[in-house]
Amino acid sequence: MGSDAILVSRNFFICRVEEIPSSRGCHIIREDLDKKKHVELKMDQALLLIHNELPETNLTVYWNFDRCYHCLLQVLATVPQSRKAGRPGVAAVAVGTQHGSILQLNDTAEDKEVCRLEYKFGEFGNYSFLVKHVRDGVSEIACDLVVNKEPVDSNLPVCIAFLVGVALVIVVSFLRFLLSLEDFQNWISKAINSRETDRLINSELGSPSRASDPQPEAWRRSAAPLRLRCVDTFRGMALILMVFVNYGGGKYWYFKHSSWNGLTVADLVFPWFVFIMGASIFLSMASILQRGCSKLRLLGKIVWRSFLLICIGIFVVNPNYCLGPLSWEKARIPGVLQRLGATYFVVAVLELLFAKPVPETCASERSCFSLLDITASWPQWLFVLILEGVWLALTFFLPVPGCPTGYLGPGGIGDGGRYRNCTGGAAGYVDRLLLGDQHLYQHPSSAVLYHTEVAYDPEGILGTINSIVMAFLGVQAGKILLYYKDQTRGILIRFAAWGCLLGLVSVALTKASENEGFIPVNKNLWSVSYVTTLSSLAFLILLALYPVVDVKGLWTGAPFFYPGMNSILVYVGHEVFASYFPFQWKLGDQQSHKEHLVQNTVATALWVLIAYVLYKKKVFWKI
Repeated sequence: MGSDAILVSRNFFICRVEEIPSSRGCHIIREDLDKKKHVELKMDQALLLIHNELPETNLTVYWNFDRCYHCLLQVLATVPQSRKAGRPGVAAVAVGTQHGSILQLNDTAEDKEVCRLEYKFGEFGNYSFLVKHVRDGVSEIACDLVVNKEPVDSNLPVCIAFLVGVALVIVVSFLRFLLSLEDFQNWISKAINSRETDRLINSELGSPSRASDPQPEAWRRSAAPLRLRCVDTFRGMALILMVFVNYGGGKYWYFKHSSWNGLTVADLVFPWFVFIMGASIFLSMASILQRGCSKLRLLGKIVWRSFLLICIGIFVVNPNYCLGPLSWEKARIPGVLQRLGATYFVVAVLELLFAKPVPETCASERSCFSLLDITASWPQWLFVLILEGVWLALTFFLPVPGCPTGYLGPGGIGDGGRYRNCTGGAAGYVDRLLLGDQHLYQHPSSAVLYHTEVAYDPEGILGTINSIVMAFLGVQAGKILLYYKDQTRGILIRFAAWGCLLGLVSVALTKASENEGFIPVNKNLWSVSYVTTLSSLAFLILLALYPVVDVKGLWTGAPFFYPGMNSILVYVGHEVFASYFPFQWKLGDQQSHKEHLVQNTVATALWVLIAYVLYKKKVFWKI
């Protein structure tokens, strides 16, 4: 085989237009390329020209993404038969480029497969699919794919933005390191001021470099308990990533939620936020109880905060506002803040009922193999395990009309289209039964690949159970930080142990696969494997952050620390002002990843800046 044609599979070749003269079977009628003007390509699409050179044979083209698990192929186009030699029937269609594609061509009359191709098309690329007999008088059919125009590299803007961000972090970190050095401060002071001015300053006001407390204000210890910056930094990381993906993430598929099983970047942020909320619950509650606050008063604060979170979620940031004025008939009841409110209430009340203040003198006496942070919380663990048992029982044993018991699939065209209205199985059924279709999310991510038609809410009732489990694992992280606060090695060993243990549980539940496990990782269901996987990653992130931020002080957590200190304000603000300038403006090219990425990055950076200014002004929105 010549070097100018690349074999894809039996009877399949891929070549490029400039290589056509020497490519077996790779000829193309150039005037047919003009047909592309009839198809207006959008973002994440490529042009495919299907040439049918088979006489007396009409072709039906079926297509779908290869990530659509066990999906029915969808009719893409019908290609007419060749009328005469050299004049094939041609159909011009747009195909998606986000994932690999499956193309299947059938004889329309006999509904028999003619050829099948799996290929990853590139954005704004131009391709031809040639179907013909291998040679005259031979019934064997050859299908060749020709690249008429090379696709663009749509991921290049993301790579550039990432490298620019890394470079900025390195430069800022280096400058902060220099400014922290006393010798460098002395050199700067001498370079700016004259010797006489410097003498007067040193003699009458005291040298700035020899102040009694050389540390920044944020790092000074006071009578109040030391606030762990790694917790606020992690919260800020999750929050800023959440803002970025909510604003569109440059319209890249991996910054959107997974259509069903599996993980994307967007699927990481909410559970991490829940995890850190759990850690904060324990740390703040222990501090308040140590200051002598009564449990009854603290319970009132918990109830009020939960109520406010739920109300803000329903009445302020409800996504149904995009459909017009909010009406109770169509108001979405579940939501992000609603789930946070419910999760916070259950976990905080659970800890309040059983928590005991940690004696200050005991932390240093515990060995690295002590399990007191677990055994002292056995009532809470028992409650959480019972809750998880309820989730498992309802998910796998609750009868759902018209659906197989224990169904975890997306419905729609998934599973061969046999369970079209069974999206989410028991989770979807419980929400529709108790809340009603009109009060659920109307545009679930499952509709993207699986073409589901029923309402499904990823923040539904059953998923909230596993959200509580996630927050409780965060509580466990908070207990480790407080129980062993004077034992850095003990804290790191426990973070590593929890990360590995939960990771192994995830591997067992998923069989290390996206779709073939007992319980796949699924954000829409908030499956238990999703919780263990994201909790494992959360423990490992704390394993990295705690020694760097809190122990060694090599990084202050900036810029993530600032939004982490004002998380509710940033989250509500970015939702309310999402469509206002300067967070959004009219783009020159709506089909450009680059322009969307610039807009979404600027909008996210503005919220970081706002959080920084508010932090400096000591303005914090607490509820």
